[in-house]
Amino acid sequence: QVQLVESGGGRAQPGGSLTLSCAASGVPFNDNAMSWARQGPGKGVEWVAGIYSDGSGPHYSDSAQGRFTISRDVAKSTLTLQMDSLTPEDTALYFCATVRPGGPLYEFDNWGQGTLVTVSS
Repeated sequence: QVQLVESGGGRAQPGGSLTLSCAASGVPFNDNAMSWARQGPGKGVEWVAGIYSDGSGPHYSDSAQGRFTISRDVAKSTLTLQMDSLTPEDTALYFCATVRPGGPLYEFDNWGQGTLVTVSS
């Protein structure tokens, strides 16, 4: 059974930073593309960033580009999202997700319960 557990969320001030982590189990981590997505208050699910199984081709949404960095540690089966220059618009529940085989990075097979990020003064 696929299990994805996010951590690292919390409160940050505008301009601050947070690092999110996702621990994966029951997943062929080395063979699976993965993404981060989020859902803010009153909004639908928004894809944030994705990375392929071999760590190649990191891609980001327009809002994340230049501020967020996605990476994966195969040995530890973990996915990380480093978030810098945070703004209140980044406030959301952040989810780690596996990507449908052969599909684009924004099409998910499984996702975790999420970790809450709140950006405010």
